[in-house]
Amino acid sequence: MGNQVKHSLLILSIFIFSLTIISCGEEPFFKLDTSDNITTTKDTTTTDSGADDSSDNSTSTSDDSSDNSTSTSDDSSDNSTSNSDNSSSSSSSSGSGVFVAVGSSGNIVRSTDNGSSFDNATSTTANRLYGVGFGNYTFVTVGDFGNIVRSTDNGSSWDNATSPTADPLFGLGFGNNTFVAVGQSGNVVRSTDNGSSFDNVTSPTANYLRGIGFGNNTFVA
Repeated sequence: MGNQVKHSLLILSIFIFSLTIISCGEEPFFKLDTSDNITTTKDTTTTDSGADDSSDNSTSTSDDSSDNSTSTSDDSSDNSTSNSDNSSSSSSSSGSGVFVAVGSSGNIVRSTDNGSSFDNATSTTANRLYGVGFGNYTFVTVGDFGNIVRSTDNGSSWDNATSPTADPLFGLGFGNNTFVAVGQSGNVVRSTDNGSSFDNVTSPTANYLRGIGFGNNTFVA
């Protein structure tokens, strides 16, 4: 009987001890997990982290927008300059709604509806034409091999003008009742008879002259 009581007490002691161990083990495990979850949740949803991300994204977007804007502005500026150069060298207007453009193979086209549409004009040359100008109701265009042709009827028909050079002429200007053309090897030629004939002018350079303008009673090439 005494041994049976001792055996029962021993089993009861072991059972109580086991419950104590389980209870002590579960409490830290639960607290540790809860603490970790809170920390993790705070890290992923913290306002500071979101603000930083938002700030970074905003900055990146702003920078990209600024870069794109600058690039677009630069591209627009370059295109505008290029178009301006082409307009001044290969097309011209009579000021009365007639536009004339010239190009390769002696092509000449003109518009009588303010540039809405163009038609071919009869050309007297098959050489490339680079520059065209207008003055005193006369269109004059210049090109390869010193070719100079002109029109006195708003570009409807064209005739050859007398040229003193066989070198290409690239640019043409008009001012003070005078046409002046410039080109290869520093060539400068001018006409004082409304583009009917041209004479050589002494040039201070042997370099290519691509264009010419007139203002304040002065030609500049």
